[in-house]
Amino acid sequence: MAKEEKQKFSIHIDGILYKVETSSISGAALKALAEKDQQYQLFLEGHGNSADEQIADDRSLELKNGMHFYTVPPATFG
Repeated sequence: MAKEEKQKFSIHIDGILYKVETSSISGAALKALAEKDQQYQLFLEGHGNSADEQIADDRSLELKNGMHFYTVPPATFG
């Protein structure tokens, strides 16, 4: 039995390249990968005229190479 080759997905979070070996991942896991506090909001950048999409912590995403995400810190009011 041949050893199964794990596919690596190249994604970007806040402009930093990450290699992920799983085909699906949660919003919370993406924030953890980027070492962001769970209070941050996570967004998937839209393509063309598509709007950016907020990704909830408990949402599971199917990864594709070249996906771009960004985080937004929690709002502070003074």
